[in-house]
Amino acid sequence: MLYDSHIHFIPQELSTHTIFYKGVWADKENLYEFLEVNNIEKAFLVYPSTDAHIKLGNHDKVCDLYNDALERILGENSKIIAAGIVNVNNVSNIASGVKSLKVRGFKAISLASSYNGKFIVNELYPLFEAAQNYNLPIFIHPQTINPIGFERVKDPLLMPVLEYSFDISTFLGLLMMEGVLEKFEVKFIFSSLAGVMPFLKERFDRVYTMLRKRELVKDLGKPPTEILKKVYVDTSGASLKDIGLALDLFGEDKILWGSDYPVNVNIKENLMMLDGLGKEMKERITFQNFLQLGLL
Repeated sequence: MLYDSHIHFIPQELSTHTIFYKGVWADKENLYEFLEVNNIEKAFLVYPSTDAHIKLGNHDKVCDLYNDALERILGENSKIIAAGIVNVNNVSNIASGVKSLKVRGFKAISLASSYNGKFIVNELYPLFEAAQNYNLPIFIHPQTINPIGFERVKDPLLMPVLEYSFDISTFLGLLMMEGVLEKFEVKFIFSSLAGVMPFLKERFDRVYTMLRKRELVKDLGKPPTEILKKVYVDTSGASLKDIGLALDLFGEDKILWGSDYPVNVNIKENLMMLDGLGKEMKERITFQNFLQLGLL
């Protein structure tokens, strides 16, 4: 059995207003064929954050176009589970927006790691509270428009490799430091192994201990690496070595297999790689851990 925890589809109504998310990103039939050919039992559709709001000039319009199109897909293909989006710029309407997603059959909320070049955490408390009340997980995807460092380095390779990774890593760090992961009973799912976090496991605890002794950082109540075990992460085509680091940080029950379609499509090779972890661990990553999310 295979559950894909990270798949994208940008409906044509939205794709036409973007610069990058065209072609295969908006090809619904290609998506359906991808699911069939690779025997994917369930596909979790999430939003990558696009620049459509710039041309449309309206975040609510982006949400409406995306959610309406995905709601139609939910009625067409039983393999698909979807995370809807809400306008985080309209805090007063977030709770009703989340309720609407729940009523319409969405199983989660898609959120970018930053917005308008800024990280927002406390401002998102109404979203976290609504997600908790309606039992909807939150999927975090790297911000693809103006991620951290973009104002200093504008490079077509360095931005997706480095800036996306540091953007999502920093947001997870802020959720930890602001107590969000401890305060809210929400399942947070971070894309792409949560960026560089798995590489910093030892450094987080070591630096935190040093700073606490000098009373230069607030008391988190436990080591950072224990708090980080509360979140889920998806693999997004990562190597076996990197997945091993993520297992060490987040735990064996928090790793989810994700293709990051249409970015990574060499599914057979990617799945064969997981044989190196053993049959039991491979099954956990490819479907058993997904069942814990309550999306089905």
